[in-house]
Amino acid sequence: MKNDLLCTPDRRILWLSKTCGGHVHDKKIMDEQPLVLPKGITLWQDTGFVGHMPENVTVKMPAKKPKGKELTHAQKQENGKISSFRIPVEHAIGGIKKCRIVKERFRCRKFGFDDLVMLITCGLHNFRITMSLNLRPV
Repeated sequence: MKNDLLCTPDRRILWLSKTCGGHVHDKKIMDEQPLVLPKGITLWQDTGFVGHMPENVTVKMPAKKPKGKELTHAQKQENGKISSFRIPVEHAIGGIKKCRIVKERFRCRKFGFDDLVMLITCGLHNFRITMSLNLRPV
């Protein structure tokens, strides 16, 4: 099963796509479920979304290595900056997968149940983030 998500730098999940079968490309999921983004924001996305360019949004994506060539030093530095900004997103995905039902084989065949399980686990993740921020000493 596969989902796309939109996450803030503090690891909160803002948007979750519908659940798709495992061999669906990330960009295809986004094309089937268009997301209207506010004007002027920066969208940090990985290379699975090549060609996905929403209107009025700045897109930051790592440069791919050209076939038979190497990336320039500037491109490598830019890729490092983009990757470091994307680390909290990967941590959010890991936080969602604390619920074992999401990371293991899903055998329930009821219609819409896979979307519901993913939505609930994202909600639990956001709740954990909120509680951890509220319990920190000031």
